[in-house]
Amino acid sequence: MSFDLVIRGGTVVTATETRQADVGIVAGKITAVGAGLAAGTREIDARGKLVMPGGVDSHCHIEQVSSFGIMCADDFHSATVSAAFGGTTTVIPFCAQHRTDHIPEVLADYHQRAAEKAVIDYGFHLIVANPDEQTLATDLPAAIDTGVRSFKIFMTYDRMRLHDEQILDVLATARRHGALTLVHAENHGIISWLAGRMVGQGNVAPRYHAICHTRSSESEAINRVVALAELVDTPILIVHVSTVEGVQAIREARARGVKVYGETCPQYLFLTAEDIDRGLEGAMFCCSPPPRDKEAQQACWDGLKDGTLAVYSSDHAPYRFDATGKLPKGEKTTFKEMANGVPGLELRLPLLFTFGVGTGRITLNEFVQLTATRHAEIYGLLPHKGTIAPGSDADIAIWDPEHRVTVDAALLHDNTGYTPYTGRELKGWPTTVISRGEVLIDASRPGQIDAARGRGRFIARARTDALQPAGRQIPEMAQLAAWNTPLSI
Repeated sequence: MSFDLVIRGGTVVTATETRQADVGIVAGKITAVGAGLAAGTREIDARGKLVMPGGVDSHCHIEQVSSFGIMCADDFHSATVSAAFGGTTTVIPFCAQHRTDHIPEVLADYHQRAAEKAVIDYGFHLIVANPDEQTLATDLPAAIDTGVRSFKIFMTYDRMRLHDEQILDVLATARRHGALTLVHAENHGIISWLAGRMVGQGNVAPRYHAICHTRSSESEAINRVVALAELVDTPILIVHVSTVEGVQAIREARARGVKVYGETCPQYLFLTAEDIDRGLEGAMFCCSPPPRDKEAQQACWDGLKDGTLAVYSSDHAPYRFDATGKLPKGEKTTFKEMANGVPGLELRLPLLFTFGVGTGRITLNEFVQLTATRHAEIYGLLPHKGTIAPGSDADIAIWDPEHRVTVDAALLHDNTGYTPYTGRELKGWPTTVISRGEVLIDASRPGQIDAARGRGRFIARARTDALQPAGRQIPEMAQLAAWNTPLSI
């Protein structure tokens, strides 16, 4: 058998095994993994390197207008180029419905922008801010039918948050149509009450952002939305978990059989609240929830290790440190007016490789699981993405485990202009990146990318086991069934 491309002699790492093997690729697909494969039209010598699935980043904000009306710094070209340089070959960003938006128009707009600019493959989540009858009965089911099988809701932010009754409506729609609901879980009342008093007292520096987004605001909201999901019996995923209490709430819910997944991000493993306490420069580290402390960092590491936190995503939300992003009122900008979010798409994998694999916190197989395979499993991308196996798309990152990088914004490829990880010493980097059998980044030509705008493809995602109900009811729902009382959800 002949191959278009053979990756020769590397250490192939998947979520379940590590072995020395060649990888044969034909027409963008992996067709063989084994020793001594026949010659390829093109060959890559991967001896001494790690051959791993391209990363899947299932939580990133690209060319998205915030609820404050601020466009993030990256469009679909700059963001996907940046992702590729960091070893990520599939992204799932958000299509954001604001209060007055109609979902079909929102989806059409994002599809057009991505189709024109993306250089790697992508799917979409929907952000649901207006769960009216049209949205619930018509627009969400239609979107799900096109392969947009997940949507996100917010429990905070004045212009985005849903009340409990609305959350139940969305969860019921997700259950009925086989979709997964992602939840930004923070208690709006706690945050807004504290923020109002802080601003009233003249405490407006970035550090007060972290003070107002308390640990209890996260854990209360997680417990509440878990109870709502348990009532409806539908799976949910809590995004960007940041606290000891939040991790424990998910762990306890899973132990009693609730189908709830957790996610964490680089900012909760590698930053702390002390980073925000830098005067106005602290705005560069402001995100919601904010970074916490060393104890919370360890809780997130523990959650990744034991499966409480199923995936590790970037939550890439890039805003420049100027009037177009973080500082709309210059030096007079208060923490309430700063765009929330930090960049992280390109550094997501190298940070975890260095401080996870490199320190022995996680294994290579766990690294692949957390950065690619579980994303693909949960979001309906397997078997095409997230693994190295015959029949899968040839999305592969070849890592040099000895390659050293000192992080500096000038080395990165997003449009943010800064990185919160400046000065970090990283060891291990994806030096060759392949998408559907096409070599986008070649170790022999560092810093260059060979990828036309718009080569990325939209991936319609399938229903997965993750989208099935947990198969349990709370006692009150069981009583309704016993009494033959209909309740359509």
